[in-house]
Amino acid sequence: MKLYNYWRSTSSWRVRIALALKGLAYDYVAVHLVRDGGEQHKDTYRGKNPMEQVPTLELDDGTLLRQSLAIIGYLDEKHPSPPLLPDDLKLRAFTREAAEIMNSGMQPLHNLAVLERLRAATMDEKAWTRHFVGRGLMALEAIAQEHAGRYLVADAVSLADICLIPQIYAARRFDVDLTGCPLLVQIADRVAAEPAFSSTHPDRQPDANKT
Repeated sequence: MKLYNYWRSTSSWRVRIALALKGLAYDYVAVHLVRDGGEQHKDTYRGKNPMEQVPTLELDDGTLLRQSLAIIGYLDEKHPSPPLLPDDLKLRAFTREAAEIMNSGMQPLHNLAVLERLRAATMDEKAWTRHFVGRGLMALEAIAQEHAGRYLVADAVSLADICLIPQIYAARRFDVDLTGCPLLVQIADRVAAEPAFSSTHPDRQPDANKT
């Protein structure tokens, strides 16, 4: 498999975590989102991902999978051990709820394309990000108070944690105030030290910090 991704992309990091949890090997293909106007906009990559986004997972047979949660869902169904969703249906729903708060309620609002548009409109993109990410994290903190155990949902690693660790990383990058989210921070800092999360950290990727 080939994973087309960018070191600092939170969506890309989610897929790297899932691949690591499943113990699956892949070729790392860097797509620089900034250099030369963004490699994601070039025809060669647009043919793989019409949204001009990362990540894209190319399977051994050439099939292209796009969007992080869709990719992770495929990996979980194709390689069910360890499972990334709980067996209990209610906990499974809570896991998806938490993941979607991050996937649709936070991450798109600090996506590079959105920030570039805000910058072009002379708006403060960091203030925008701090507002929406902070709002989402406060909601997630309330959910965590109800359902967290060792992990964000109960006591097994799940899709919720796969989304949480990159989201907390992004929140810190944009100087979001995390004092109202002590449980999320506690879980994220503990889980981030586990091998599947630490080995896939942005700073440990081959394209990290390259201009």
